[in-house]
Amino acid sequence: MKFRRNPWVLYLLSLGFVPLIWHRGIGIFEWAVYDFAGYVVLPLIAAVLLKFKPGELGFKAPNRNGWIMFLLLFAASVPISLYGLTIPEMRSYYPIFSYSSMMDFAVKELVMGVIMFAHEAFYRGVLLFPLARKNEWLAVLLQDVPYTLIHVGKPGVEIPYAFVAGIIFAKMDLKGDSFIPSFLLHWLGSAFFDVLCVAV
Repeated sequence: MKFRRNPWVLYLLSLGFVPLIWHRGIGIFEWAVYDFAGYVVLPLIAAVLLKFKPGELGFKAPNRNGWIMFLLLFAASVPISLYGLTIPEMRSYYPIFSYSSMMDFAVKELVMGVIMFAHEAFYRGVLLFPLARKNEWLAVLLQDVPYTLIHVGKPGVEIPYAFVAGIIFAKMDLKGDSFIPSFLLHWLGSAFFDVLCVAV
């Protein structure tokens, strides 16, 4: 079949799942279920039907380069987070969930980890890796545009930040041969900023 192992078919099919998971006014736990289903389960089913292996989509442990780049970029994210505290719009927006206790806060940060895993698996995994084997920079841009668009409605400064971060994350993951570095950077960086917003 001409569709078998075609990265463009996988890309377009996967983008078609995105409208299915648009949601407003639901709780964080429902949000995690929607995102995991639409960003991970459905694209993986499509990928397997097209004869892609999960490892070809970045679903595997990163190599040494990935770990090194994650550590360096996480260190670099600390001063960026501290700067973010000086922006009132950011401080009033985060954390994006309500919480009743420190235990509730911790549980919801773990749930945010599920959401961010789903996002990174989709944008830096499914959309990126197969196309990158054909044209790396085109693949980087084609995953970055929809990733940036999903940030519309958040604080304005996040739009250009998401665009730049999407490129950096993609290059890091391609070097690391896995989307796990960007997942950890995205999640831990977000959790660190949430803690700062609550504690400072």
